[in-house]
Amino acid sequence: MELYFLGTSAGMPIRGRNVTSIALRISQYNGSFWMFDCGEGTQHQLLHTSLKLSRLNKLFITHLHGDHVYGLPGLLSSRSSLGGTEVLDIYGPPGLRELIETNLRITGTHLNYPLQIVEIDEGNVFEDNEVKVEAAILDHRIDSFGYRLTERERSGALNARWLVEMGVPPGPAYGQLKVGNDITLEDGRVIRSADAVGKPSPGRIITILGDTRPCNNAVKLGEGADVLIHEATFAHDLAQKAHEYGHSTALQAAEIAHAAGAKKLYLTHFSSRYQLEDLANLEAEARTVFRNSEAAIELRAYTITQ
Repeated sequence: MELYFLGTSAGMPIRGRNVTSIALRISQYNGSFWMFDCGEGTQHQLLHTSLKLSRLNKLFITHLHGDHVYGLPGLLSSRSSLGGTEVLDIYGPPGLRELIETNLRITGTHLNYPLQIVEIDEGNVFEDNEVKVEAAILDHRIDSFGYRLTERERSGALNARWLVEMGVPPGPAYGQLKVGNDITLEDGRVIRSADAVGKPSPGRIITILGDTRPCNNAVKLGEGADVLIHEATFAHDLAQKAHEYGHSTALQAAEIAHAAGAKKLYLTHFSSRYQLEDLANLEAEARTVFRNSEAAIELRAYTITQ
């Protein structure tokens, strides 16, 4: 998996930092990618990555504040112009359908692909053979969701050397063993899948939270996550201001990561008062509580390992 922060600024862009959007490339989906939020200018940010807009197939919106959705109309239109023909699924809070359909209608925008808009509630949002996505309401001024992506358990590695020693030639038999089927050789010996394949490894968990004050659902969504992405709009000396506006400080984000038992915390959604050189201070603040904290850098590819 690869993670790209396409925008890390709160409220409005500043020089060198765009408003919120996150892209996630999942290897199982053969080059396609997902996005979370779509602030103004997101499609410009994509141009600085290896991601192809025509390969975007799912878009999750955390909430409907402008710095998270004003990039939607242009991005949807450009995806059509760039040859995107496969269905695009967009998930988000109630009101998302009206926002999108009204804009497309008033501007006379025609899309060359099917658009499926799903207005979500808490619980399971999406599920297939590779990934499950759950959502829960956070604590913001309007309905704001957090998303938890859980990768399915992955089968263990095939012990090819042992199979050769056992006289099993490479070929279709390996595939049968890999998917859990025992095989019988011509001499009558039975090769058990359990002997030929290593132990399965648990799937990765990525938690991406929308704007929020510290809350219980943030902890629940981030429980045991390999990566937790949490807003850090202010430094902790502005904790009261953060609370008034429905946001969190870097220190509070770290407290959530610690309580959740997450492995890695990425801080994002920084107030425009903080310049690039100030982010090290927010990172240092978080690390006093949760050592494995990092202020996200835009357009850098972050690899998510086990």
